[in-house]
Amino acid sequence: MANRLTTQDASFYFLEASSTPMHLGSLAVFRTPRSGFSYENLLSLVEQRLVLVPRYRQKVREVAFGLARPVWVDDPDFDITYHIRRSALPKPGSDEQLHDLVARLTSRPLDRTRPLWEMYLVEGLTKNRFAIFTKSHSALVDGEKALEIGQVILDASKSPPTMAEELWMPAREPRESALVFDAITEMIVRPGEGVEVLKGAVAGVAGVAGGVVKATGKVLSAVRTAAQTAPSSPLNTPISRNRRFAVAKTELSDYRKIHNRFGCSINDVVLAVVTGALRNWLLSRGEPVTASSTVRAMVPMSVYVSNERAGYDEYADRLTGDHATDGDPDDSPRSEVSSFLIDLPVGEPNAVVRISHIAHATDAHAKQSPGVTAHTLMRISGFAPASLHAMGARAGSRLSQRLFNLIITNAPGPQFPLYVGGARMLEMFPVSPLFENQALSIGLTSYDGFVCFGLNADRGAMPDVDVITALLLEALEELVDASNDSRV
Repeated sequence: MANRLTTQDASFYFLEASSTPMHLGSLAVFRTPRSGFSYENLLSLVEQRLVLVPRYRQKVREVAFGLARPVWVDDPDFDITYHIRRSALPKPGSDEQLHDLVARLTSRPLDRTRPLWEMYLVEGLTKNRFAIFTKSHSALVDGEKALEIGQVILDASKSPPTMAEELWMPAREPRESALVFDAITEMIVRPGEGVEVLKGAVAGVAGVAGGVVKATGKVLSAVRTAAQTAPSSPLNTPISRNRRFAVAKTELSDYRKIHNRFGCSINDVVLAVVTGALRNWLLSRGEPVTASSTVRAMVPMSVYVSNERAGYDEYADRLTGDHATDGDPDDSPRSEVSSFLIDLPVGEPNAVVRISHIAHATDAHAKQSPGVTAHTLMRISGFAPASLHAMGARAGSRLSQRLFNLIITNAPGPQFPLYVGGARMLEMFPVSPLFENQALSIGLTSYDGFVCFGLNADRGAMPDVDVITALLLEALEELVDASNDSRV
């Protein structure tokens, strides 16, 4: 039988429209080592690591007449130089120029006749730095079985481990008649598959995506306590394909200080910072903000159940070809995403009261779902955040976008340096996709003592996205000041 896309993979594949390219990205900035770092270095490294992400050599083949969901097939003409590209910034090579380049690259759809990913080596950055921007289709990365390519090229040491040699030969691409035969056979063996396809044909793929009830059930309790539709907001408006991208870099120690002072979680602090920034952004636009004003956020929380061995030790084993745990399903980390809706109190002028409201709301959710620590999250193989943001986007797609104003994904990362080909990674910013009529998505990743925000926005609807990044810094400073005030 063909390696068929899952229901949700297929929903991402078909839901892509000119205004909503369904790929996610990550921007990593590195210090150039004394030995240098070249395009050829990156090509060689990725080629060695593709064994860890086999789907990155596969493309999507649709089935004639829509008889079944598309299938993954090996690309017989796979050309790594097509997927890994080189770009250089004009002088002076500023961060603003880099972010503008990322916005333009994010705006472009992926080539659906090839494996659905691209990677860019961006040279010419000031201060002896370079960047790697990756984008992968949301149908390609599920965060569990299929990891994001940027995750597997990073190492915990300057000296990358020796890779086991691999000779890849593409499997023969199936004929159209074989795909049709497989589809008909599945309809006979599993009639539910045929019913699903017919529903998709009649009601559209969005209906199929909504049929993934397992994960949606995780947010039903939150939906019952919320209004049926999200509050009216300038964050929800028709969007184009063109994007803006902005970042903010903050220190993790500030979040820990606030967390210790007010007895809340780090995630509560993050949401309070975002709330303060959104409040002041709305005021800067002259939007009506009353004491009861809220912005509803969809917050996917990644939950991992893992054994003690999973982590960088296991990752090194995979790189060197020592698959001691192969064949034992109990040795593989398992993951799920538990998501909830939260009304961020943007109408509340007091930062301490805001964080109190948020902590109370998230505590109610925590009592219904298992908790998870950053340490547990980091025990999955490789650098987790990029794949966790992919899982967050999947969780958001399972709900009607009328139920929330924006998605905020928060993926903890390791608090120690990581390297690519000997070059130290300085920071990593996620680039989450936008859904229809949603002008902003916020992703953040903690890494090596910092919390890095990536804001992906519609170019027309959010020309002032840079204002929000500045206001994030102000909102964090406001909470730090409150934590220092003994009268609070």
